[in-house]
Amino acid sequence: MRPKIGEILIYDAVIVGAGAAGLFSAINLRAKSVLIVEKNALAGRKILASGGGRCNITNANLSVKNYLGDENFISQILRRLSVDELLSVFAPLEFSLEKNAQYFCKNHSRAVLQKLLSMAQKTCEIRTNCEICEISKSGEIFNLFSIKGEKFCAKNIIIATGGPSFRALGASDSALSFAESFGIKCEKFRPALVGLCVQKSEFWFKNLSGVSLGVRAKLAGREIAGEALFTHRGISGPAILNASLFWRSGKITLNCAPNHNMQSLEKTLNGGKKQLSSLPFLPKRFVLEFLRSQNLQDKIFSKYSPAELEKIARIFSYEFAPAGTFGFEKAEISAGGVCTDELGADCESRKIPGLYFAGECIDASGMLGGYNLHFAFASALCVARAINSKLSARNLAKFG
Repeated sequence: MRPKIGEILIYDAVIVGAGAAGLFSAINLRAKSVLIVEKNALAGRKILASGGGRCNITNANLSVKNYLGDENFISQILRRLSVDELLSVFAPLEFSLEKNAQYFCKNHSRAVLQKLLSMAQKTCEIRTNCEICEISKSGEIFNLFSIKGEKFCAKNIIIATGGPSFRALGASDSALSFAESFGIKCEKFRPALVGLCVQKSEFWFKNLSGVSLGVRAKLAGREIAGEALFTHRGISGPAILNASLFWRSGKITLNCAPNHNMQSLEKTLNGGKKQLSSLPFLPKRFVLEFLRSQNLQDKIFSKYSPAELEKIARIFSYEFAPAGTFGFEKAEISAGGVCTDELGADCESRKIPGLYFAGECIDASGMLGGYNLHFAFASALCVARAINSKLSARNLAKFG
């Protein structure tokens, strides 16, 4: 029997949020009584959307260098769960190693979610349509209150509510409200892995809507290679989404032909005897719009003056300052969250014993490619092991 306060049961752990981190925490807990409360009608809605519906669960090139945040904190979390260990958890589901070293589920995202749910339901109770609006602590017991007036009590709390990206899937920033109510410092959430809006000087990007090309983006001491996609709002695509994780303000430099230079450009144009728009490695639409943006005509390459060639060279180093992002509605993740210097190595609050955080709500964000799901699982495992150790110690003290 679980201990009671009056008629209210005291759970060993209550997990707020039934996403990747919340479900994985429950699976790994060795507690007598665990409850997951989820505000949405369905659990794991972001899991279903991950990897374009194919769930890119992790990455063969897992490295702290693919994350934004405190490297020491992130590396110690990643060390708790290897790629092979994570994949083995989901056996017999099969994963294929595809582009950019990503592991995609051959049975699609729904199979991953069903596997998580089937494992979690064996060890815990799951309540959906249950939104927690307040958490407090009295002595060693946490009190959770739902917007419907329900009350839950627990010895340990795991906040795994993620961030406000994908608002249409019922996401929120409630993790920060809970943390701040306990005096825990947080970094305000911001959209990340998201397209970038442009200022008036780059409105020519919008005329290229639908055009994609390989680029190399430079910002914040990093170089990020990949595809860029021009849209009616600005610029997107994998390279830009990854760049958005590290961009806060200021300029980004794009190399729009990273495997070439002015010399190879001239050589490709038959020693400068062909028009610039005939380049085989750049879309013609891009070349023509770029020339218009520089007030240049499309003509035989050898006919350009030295001053005009300087402008053309901007193809390899085009600087622009984004006006902002496409927002949380289009963002794949939320950067920011609970400050990692507020957490111990097991993701427990240094100020409030028994209060843990896992997944996206922690200020540690990964690039595209399975890095964020892996961090969610790894941080959840850290939390579960810490609570297991704590409960085991209490039992030994009680019966030893």
